[in-house]
Amino acid sequence: MALTEPKSMEECVYFTNRSIGNGKAMIWVIKKFCPNCKNTIMGKPINKKGKIMIRAMEYTCSSCNYSEPKEVYEISLIANAKYKCPVCGFAGESQIPFKRKNIDGVQTLRFNCGKCNGNIDITKKMKEKC
Repeated sequence: MALTEPKSMEECVYFTNRSIGNGKAMIWVIKKFCPNCKNTIMGKPINKKGKIMIRAMEYTCSSCNYSEPKEVYEISLIANAKYKCPVCGFAGESQIPFKRKNIDGVQTLRFNCGKCNGNIDITKKMKEKC
């Protein structure tokens, strides 16, 4: 598959590099191009002072001012993962939809090992499962 790693954090919506037991995982989600004009990457809106609105609930295109709600935008993205499975030690790559699931009371990105099909969970904000 040969996933391409991001060159900078500015092209990512989400990035993490974590140790999981005996394994490790690097997950990144690349921003998508505007579906309206198809030539600019969408991002969070910029306020009047020229700063990015961190907690904005929408993503906007800087060239055509098209906007999408945060929930709609993030569900349409793909999470890329390079991992070493904590169960079998297999090193592989995977792609899943960027949609967190509620697993044991914690928001989690879950993907499966390509060899043993074991679950590899990436929890939101380093939370522990119950």
